[in-house]
Amino acid sequence: MRVGVLTGGGDCPGLNAVIRAIVRKGVTEHGFDFIGYRDGWRGLLEGQSMTLGVEDCRGILPRGGTILGSSRTNPFAIEGGVEKIRENLAGDGVEALVAIGGEDTLGVATRLAELGVDVVGVPKTIDNDLSGTDFTFGFDTAVNIATEAIDRLHTTAESHHRVLVVEVMGRHAGWIALHAGIAGGASIVLIPEQPFHIEEVCRLVERRFESEYAPIIVVSEGATPATGDMTTQDRALDDFGHVRLGGIGDRLAHEIESRTGKEARSVVLGHVQRGGTPSAFDRWLATRLGLEAADAVASGDFGTMMALHGARIARIPLAEATGELKLVGPEEYAAAEVFFG
Repeated sequence: MRVGVLTGGGDCPGLNAVIRAIVRKGVTEHGFDFIGYRDGWRGLLEGQSMTLGVEDCRGILPRGGTILGSSRTNPFAIEGGVEKIRENLAGDGVEALVAIGGEDTLGVATRLAELGVDVVGVPKTIDNDLSGTDFTFGFDTAVNIATEAIDRLHTTAESHHRVLVVEVMGRHAGWIALHAGIAGGASIVLIPEQPFHIEEVCRLVERRFESEYAPIIVVSEGATPATGDMTTQDRALDDFGHVRLGGIGDRLAHEIESRTGKEARSVVLGHVQRGGTPSAFDRWLATRLGLEAADAVASGDFGTMMALHGARIARIPLAEATGELKLVGPEEYAAAEVFFG
């Protein structure tokens, strides 16, 4: 059997570990032949591919990014896109496809599965917002990077008696901010699921200074004030209809400084969170998901996504995984609130 592999959406630590695992098990145990499509769905649409054998995957386990490249191309937003995908798969002799990605990439995979394409999915997102799986690979690395940054910023905040606002990724889900904020000892954590009141934030900032410590505020890029809209970089939309976010950190720092008189600065971690070497946990998780994906193809279990349930890797329907986002609930957020101020 010839199997296609692609990685879509934002790059993420652990993608290469998945590719390596799929290819190694697929070749050595199931006798598969692999073709890798470059730059996500765009490569499949345009017929851009590369050979993908065991030798091509040597040494990639600790590497960040993806050797296949990625993009945010949506074939359903392109006239004739689905027909072109079918045509190119048939032309390449590909009988099954493994799609590695997040909400958007797997959303496309779900729709293709419904149209009869034999596809399995592997969940990837640093936001950890895919339902059906306890964790997605890339999340642990992002949290560790954010936590290290917060640890380093504490000394600057204390030395200069300054408010530091750390903006982390998280469009709709605040898992990175929550985990890194708790792990890094943040004074306040602001997430998309819990609209905030700037008056309350300023009150907590002043209370923190009263204890002779400087505040560190961790805010998700998608966090919003209770009486305002999301801060965006521009109004342009990508192929999946998403607005580019960014700027809430600067806006928050400005409001705090003008309302409290305390010097406030923002630090935007941005793409640093999803670049570089994956953590040991993400390598382990990505490898296990890749091994299970190869087995799913071998058993003809298409239309499924690999998922982590406790310590077990399970297969769940793609539609279940992409039906809704996994968001931070009030109980999880309450754990962080204990340490506010």
